[in-house]
Amino acid sequence: MTTSPDRRYTATDVILVLGLLGTVTLGASIAIPGVSQPRADWPAEVLAVVSCLSQLRARTYPRGALVVATVCTVITVGLGYLVTPLILAPLMIALFRLAADTDPRTTRVWGAVTIAVVVATAVFDMATDETGMLLLRTLGPVLWLMLPLVGGSRDRLRRAHTESVQARAAYAERTREEEARLRVAEERLRIARELHDVVAHHMAIANAQAGTARHLAPTHPEQAMRLLDELTATTSSALLELRATVGVLRQIGDDRDADSLEPAPGLDRLPELIATCETAGVEVTVITEGEPRPLSPGVDLTAYRIIQEALTNVTKHGAGTGASVRLTYSDSRVLISVTNEAAATTASVPGGGYGLMGMRERAHSIGGDLRAGPRPEGGFEVATALPLHPLAPDENEAIL
Repeated sequence: MTTSPDRRYTATDVILVLGLLGTVTLGASIAIPGVSQPRADWPAEVLAVVSCLSQLRARTYPRGALVVATVCTVITVGLGYLVTPLILAPLMIALFRLAADTDPRTTRVWGAVTIAVVVATAVFDMATDETGMLLLRTLGPVLWLMLPLVGGSRDRLRRAHTESVQARAAYAERTREEEARLRVAEERLRIARELHDVVAHHMAIANAQAGTARHLAPTHPEQAMRLLDELTATTSSALLELRATVGVLRQIGDDRDADSLEPAPGLDRLPELIATCETAGVEVTVITEGEPRPLSPGVDLTAYRIIQEALTNVTKHGAGTGASVRLTYSDSRVLISVTNEAAATTASVPGGGYGLMGMRERAHSIGGDLRAGPRPEGGFEVATALPLHPLAPDENEAIL
């Protein structure tokens, strides 16, 4: 059976009180030859009982316990008993509790007043002018009563430090959990973008190829068969990219399985993407300005996915109208724009679907920016500015 804290403290206090009673009783019986003091010990013992019993409530009422101990000690000293640490023991415990459980200002004020009252009582009651007795009744009480004040203050500081360390540890644990949840959410969002880009692009291309093949089958069976072959290649490519994307959801223990996953696509696969779009009836023109510069893997993937999603929208909403992809390289960034002459539909306006939302999130995640909307001269445009290397979001500048 576990003892409650309150009961444990009470048992400890009772043992302490009994020890203090024995200490004061012993102190009252000490006498120095040539120094007069009461012959009976019972007055000091009675006062000791009152003073010690008050310490049972010192944890709850430290000031009240100190007042009772001070009054009893002053009366004991006034009666002529020798001022020793044994006589002062209950008062020293009261001062320790006061310093440990109250603020520094309270400790200083109450401690100074207590020491002054005890020393003044000892000096006024002194019946001899000997230097040794003067020191015993003045300097002695000051030093003895200062010890519990210092010890209590150190105990209070130690407990405050322990509580501070525990609070910081608890805060760090909460922060760690929140950071883990944030990382999980970011990873889920990244996977959702990847799945959307892969599925939306390949399914849009496959749908366009299947529709065109069906239209050509009665009159141009050879072209229809060629489109069906390309449809097979499109679905195979979609499966490969889905396998690579879903692979991050598994705990891969075999390095060979990890190596077998298809690497993340980049601008080096842009010709393949354009060829796929052309089989769906979208003629794509690529214009490159400036000297092409190497991009970091994250920026390279982002650039590819933005172009892929933009051309997917063209395939779904503007098939047969053609599109233009412009890449402009500078010293610190690459500007990408995808335009077509088809009128924007409800699904293709900014905020009208997950595609444009995903493109904008991709651009912002690496410190870039993205703008999408109808052009004044007609058609629709997606324009983005990406750094050559990823930047923190707060380093990003709106450059469009």
